[in-house]
Amino acid sequence: MAIKKIVVALDHGNTSDNVFDQALMLAQATQASLNLLNVLAPEIDSSNTFSPYSDQDWAACVKQYRESETASFKLLESFADKAKAAGINTEFTQDIGNPGRAICKRAKSWGADLIIVGSHGRKGLSEMLLGSVSDYVMHHAPCSVMVIHA
Repeated sequence: MAIKKIVVALDHGNTSDNVFDQALMLAQATQASLNLLNVLAPEIDSSNTFSPYSDQDWAACVKQYRESETASFKLLESFADKAKAAGINTEFTQDIGNPGRAICKRAKSWGADLIIVGSHGRKGLSEMLLGSVSDYVMHHAPCSVMVIHA
């Protein structure tokens, strides 16, 4: 199977640089195109006690979300610039929703041959409570999956 299209799932975690570097090396070796993907998963900061009816709290949530959206866009843009400078056909996408489902959906709609995703190394109770994006992707992806461990 030839690898021609690679979806690369990136976040602000400690694995993003390594995930990107591995994807870039593979794309250079196979002449594959990259689709860099970041998924914003809206969530309320549990350290705050938000009332569902407070305009002030809602404004704080929206501000926090917009800051995250901007930071993620800049991260994707930076990685895309590096890949393009290396001669790799690259595009990037920012989605909203459940990360695992969004990654699999992007891979299917884009016709990806491979998904590269990082693993934060959660085990046991932490993985059960927080979930594992890489585990979800491995079990639901429409193509092969490469997991890069922290």
